[in-house]
Formats: sequence, C-alpha cells, structure tokens
Amino acid sequence: MSDLQPREQWNTRLGFILAAMGSAVGLGNIWRFSYVTGENGGAAFLLVYLLCIVAIGIPILMAEFTIGRKAQSDAVGSFRKLAPGKPWVIAGILGVASAFIILSFYGVIAGWTLHYFTQYITGGLASEPAGGYGDYFGGFITSTFHPLFWQFLFMALTIAIVYGGVKKGIEKSNKILMPLLAVLVIILAGYSMTLGGASEALSFLFTPDWSALANPSVYLAALGQAFFSLSLGMGALITYGSYLSKEHRLPGAAVSVAGLDTLFAILAGLMIFPAVFAFGIDPSAGPGLVFITLPGIFDNIAGGQLFGLLFFFLLAAAALSSAVSLLEVAVAYFMRKFEWTRQKTALLIGGIIFLLGIPSSLGMGVLSNVTIIGGRDILDSADFLASNIFLPLGGLVIALFLGWGWKKADALQDSDFGDTTVGNAWVFVLRYFAPVAIFIIFLSSIGLF
Repeated sequence: MSDLQPREQWNTRLGFILAAMGSAVGLGNIWRFSYVTGENGGAAFLLVYLLCIVAIGIPILMAEFTIGRKAQSDAVGSFRKLAPGKPWVIAGILGVASAFIILSFYGVIAGWTLHYFTQYITGGLASEPAGGYGDYFGGFITSTFHPLFWQFLFMALTIAIVYGGVKKGIEKSNKILMPLLAVLVIILAGYSMTLGGASEALSFLFTPDWSALANPSVYLAALGQAFFSLSLGMGALITYGSYLSKEHRLPGAAVSVAGLDTLFAILAGLMIFPAVFAFGIDPSAGPGLVFITLPGIFDNIAGGQLFGLLFFFLLAAAALSSAVSLLEVAVAYFMRKFEWTRQKTALLIGGIIFLLGIPSSLGMGVLSNVTIIGGRDILDSADFLASNIFLPLGGLVIALFLGWGWKKADALQDSDFGDTTVGNAWVFVLRYFAPVAIFIIFLSSIGLF
C-alpha cells in the first residue's frame, strides 16, 4: 500500500480503544505480571509499577498516538514523513525489529496456552498427570514437534485476523475479545477470592513492604513491565494511532487504554494470588507459576477443570489480541514499503515470524545447550534483546523526538492538549524526566549501572 492510497480507518473510537487495549492486554498482564510481581515483593513493586505507568507510560503512549495520527503511516513511515532525512527513524526501525523478535517467541509461549486450553477441554488435565504438573510441562515444552504445532496454530489465528484488515479483522476481533476477557477475569478473580487466601493476597498486593524498595532491580522490573504491558516502543501504538481520524481526541483515549490495562493487570493478580496463598505456594514461583503451579491448584478446587479451561482460554485470547498488534506493525511497514496487498503481506510476514520462532521453541529441548546472551537460552535471549534493549531505546527516541524534534506548539496542537498546563507538563516529562529515567534503567538492565 503506497501513501497515495486511502488509509484504512477504525470504524469507531471505541473500536480503536479496544484494539489499543488488546495490544496492551496480553501475556504481559497475566503470565508476566503475576510472576514479576511475586519475584519483586508484591505491593512495593506494584506501587513503583503504577508510578512508572503514570509518569512515563502514559506520556509515551500519548506520544505514540500523536505521531501515528499526525503522520497517518506505519512506524517507520511516520518518522520518515514527520522528520525526513533525520535519524529519528531509528525508533520506527527498532519498533519493527521488536515486533519480529517479540512475536517470534511470544507465539511459542502462546502456543503453550492453546495446548493447555485444549487439554482442559478434552479432560487431559482433569487430574494430575503421572509425574506431576512440573514433569508434564517440562516434557511438553522440550519435545521437538508438539510445541511447534501449537505455535503454528496460534500464528495461523493471528495471521487470519490481520489478513481481514483493520475494521473487519483487528477491530472486530477486539470488540469480541476485550469484553469477553473483562468478564472472564472478573469471574475468575471473584471465585479465587473465595478459596481462603484472599486476606494474604490483598496484603501481598496492597500493603507495601517498604524495604523492598532498597533493591534496585524493583525499579528495573517495574519500568520493564510497564513498557511490555503497554506495548510501548514497539511501534504498535504508532501504527494503531495512524488508523485514527483527526476528529477523535487522543488524551482521553490514552488514559482509558493505560487505566484499563492496569486494572486488568491488578485483577489478574487478584485472580492468581488468592489461589496461590490458599494452597501455601510461594508467590515468587517464577514463570512456571501459570503452567505448573496453577494447574496443581485447579486440581484441588471444586470445579477446577472448568476454572482451568476458562483461565487458559483467557490467557490464549489475551495473547492473541497482543500478537495481532505485533504482526500489524510489521505488516503495515512492508505493505507501504513494497506496495504489497494486505493479504500477501500478512501471509508472508506471519510465515517468516513463525519460522523465526522455531529456534526459541527448540531451545527448550534439542537446542537447550545453545546460549546466546549472558548464558540465556534462545527464547530468553530474544526476550532480553527486545524487552531490555530495543523497547527502552525505542521509547527513549520517541520521547526525545516529541520533546525536542517536534516544534512544541505543533506537538501540543497535534496531541489535542493545546497550550494547557497538562500539555506543557506532558512535553516537560518527554523532554527531561522520561529520557533520564529510561536511560538510567536501560544502563542498569544491561549491567552498566
């Protein structure tokens, strides 16, 4: 698609907000949020996370929406259009690269959730497998072909939605998935609160142990989680913003997306931690919390098979909405770059990303002896490269571009803030506070600070 052809648009403002929420709400809110919160002390981490969302997340979210809507182009094309011939385009390139890397391993983990969901449907996990849930999970992810089948199936679903276009594919699917996910997470959280661990869970999540703030890794984890959860720095929100017409106001949409995304993460905590405490499980059980610990809990509660089925459906559906936004970043770029049709681009780029994800899957088994970055396996190396390097750098360049590379009066006008106190505070944060905070935490994440 060239810039001369009419650009696809969202059907409604609600459709845009739900799609942007779908980009934000994913495995980051449930799988990643639960174990990162558990590993970093609960309430103290949650407080720092919320501060990161308000002080850095929402301003960059607004910046991405503003860039996309003004340029009406993909992540790379937006910077080429707004600042031709200048190096700001690196943010768009990092976004497209991040989309490829993240979706390659995201599809692997999302495939695991699809497998578990079907096992709960068929009764395969109605009772504890021989050897326990740990052995079952280990056996599944280390096998060669089984996880690849589920990864392929998940990527096929993702490609099918992007293939359908902005209105009929992305917007339509999120109008179904987002309300459904909201209802499911409320029902599951409500049930989890009846299991006997509610008071410990509420204390863990909302009564801070201030000594945890003495650990620098809490701040790194909180900002990293904010970036991952809100889809910052990966070009998704620039791309989605570019399908928005000028008549829709941005500040309300940005606050809605960030607020609902954060609420979803907290509800996910209220869904997981009461069950964890009720059965005496360590909340810092790590990434295995969802695939090993929780199935063991489901096995010991009334209606556990139904709970497990709904939970893994929730997880798979949330992963799908985020995967769609990642694929759209790459598809939008290649459609413009080579003037390909959406259908051809979705199939080709989706297929390439599936192939890129195969080493991450095999890295759990036959390629488990392969380490790339700091002794990490293939999947964790891809995660580290994207989450700790590309996303923060992309977010840093986006903040600097809107703060310094764009005329202030134009930025205030194009963002719908106008010359207001809030608008001026937004530009101040993007010029000074956000870049310094991101850069310090970035240096810390790569071991230089």
